[in-house]
Amino acid sequence: MKNKRSVGEVALSSPAAILAGYTALLARSSRMLAYVHARDWFNLVEEQTSYAIEVETLANAESEFELNAHERKRKMELLEQILEQDLEIRQRLEQRQNELQELIGTNTRKRDLSRAYGTLIPFSSSPQ
Repeated sequence: MKNKRSVGEVALSSPAAILAGYTALLARSSRMLAYVHARDWFNLVEEQTSYAIEVETLANAESEFELNAHERKRKMELLEQILEQDLEIRQRLEQRQNELQELIGTNTRKRDLSRAYGTLIPFSSSPQ
């Protein structure tokens, strides 16, 4: 069973462990980005759920430790990479949302035309 104060397999018990936690978050963020590229929405959602929990756990644990200047610098580097990936993930999710909205709109129009004119218009299949 996982320790409540852990990120991935990292027990958050020291400043070095806090940095390891941020490194684990970066790895999770990288997996999320890979899932977005692969259009693997199910695994993306699963990964995002764990990511959100680990961010909160890390933030709570970090308040107990004082990071030195070098550790703070490394934390900022990791956060910058995480935020860059987060931005790309969000942009790609917005594209996906737009695709789905367009598909829903097209299918709704086809359904409405079919009802109005009594003809069957095939619906488009869902894109990946």
